Amino acid sequence: MADTKNNNNNPAGGGEKNESVHSHQASIQEIQQELAGGPNAISVIRLVDALIATAFEERASDIHIDPTENQIRIRFRIDGVLHDNFTFPKQLQSEVITRIKILSGMRTDEHQAPQDGRFKIPIEGHEYIDVRVSIAPTYYGENCVMRLLAGQSQDLTLEILGFSQLNLERINRAIKKPYGMILATGPTGSGKTTSLYAMLKKLNTKEISIVTIEDPIEYSIQGIDQVQVNPQTGLTFADGLRFILRQDPNIIMVGEIRDNETAKVAVNAAMTGHLVLSTLHTNDSATTLPRLLEMDVEPFLITSTVNIAIGQRLVRMICSDCKAERDLSDEEIKSLTKFISQDFFKDQRSFSIGVGCKKCDASGFRGRVGIHEVLEINEEIRGLIMKNANAQEIKESAIRGGMKTMLEDGLEKAKQGITTIEEVLRVFNE
Repeated sequence: MADTKNNNNNPAGGGEKNESVHSHQASIQEIQQELAGGPNAISVIRLVDALIATAFEERASDIHIDPTENQIRIRFRIDGVLHDNFTFPKQLQSEVITRIKILSGMRTDEHQAPQDGRFKIPIEGHEYIDVRVSIAPTYYGENCVMRLLAGQSQDLTLEILGFSQLNLERINRAIKKPYGMILATGPTGSGKTTSLYAMLKKLNTKEISIVTIEDPIEYSIQGIDQVQVNPQTGLTFADGLRFILRQDPNIIMVGEIRDNETAKVAVNAAMTGHLVLSTLHTNDSATTLPRLLEMDVEPFLITSTVNIAIGQRLVRMICSDCKAERDLSDEEIKSLTKFISQDFFKDQRSFSIGVGCKKCDASGFRGRVGIHEVLEINEEIRGLIMKNANAQEIKESAIRGGMKTMLEDGLEKAKQGITTIEEVLRVFNE
């Protein structure tokens, strides 16, 4: 098998190379049939291409290549959930990982340290997709996780991301302000960056300058200057943000506020006439404000700069091809009222479910949508921040001010037949 050879240097064209999937494309089924002739009977180039093409067709966001003692296990993350998909002989592990390293511009002679890279790859019927790669040494050899990112974001709008009318009004008020901060919060993989991209697309006109600093750049947006964080050259979020401020921007997006230094620079940028969009890792919108206090941002700066904090999660949508209605039994309602108010079931006992079909791989779900809460900073909340109030006090104040919580937004989507009650509760219990 001579498809991939170890090379002590980064291969020519490493991370910049646009290799075509369909130039070598084969189905996984064809590859598995060829494996009957032994591991040496297949092309590793075709195997890797087939994995990416199959994952893309199945709407996977990530491909996990996990070595075990006797084989390689391939899993796809689809709609936020990992599925076992394929296994391959252990003998292929080294060559599969080497092929991915070559595509990503990584060192092929380094096996004991983690490495990150990325490459673009054309897919039949699409211009290209971005593949972000992370390889790490494990007990059974190097593993690999590939994140598939859409190369373009033409269809990205706040409306299709699942924001309710109330939340859209609050966001539109915030992005029309000439300065201040808009923060999207939630765990990893909850769609925070996608929400910010949708806002940037709405704000992107020829009269203003928008600059982003990201890690990684997930979507390419025409007309916006996007900067990639690079710790190896000293380009951190904080240093990159300082540099961006010298570029005369109107709007700045900081991929993530990870530390005190970045938080302070971002707040100062918002104070000096810039609209700043960023993300934070917190459980909900109300926790965002005490989190900034923990990062040594002065209370008066938070009250002066933060316009809104958005909390969000992603829930799976019921498959439209196998959607059916089902009445909840008294026993089921009794069980659900441990988590949900009894009032929720007063007007409705019949809810949509996905029965399971070929289109959704028998899961009953296909695609994901956001559930959100949008906390607007009003005078009462400003007063609470100045008193160093905790997240619960801020949340209660926001609810009095008309905020619908993420749980309420999710349950409303269950009533509308977009998702299920069980799916909303699953996401919250995670």
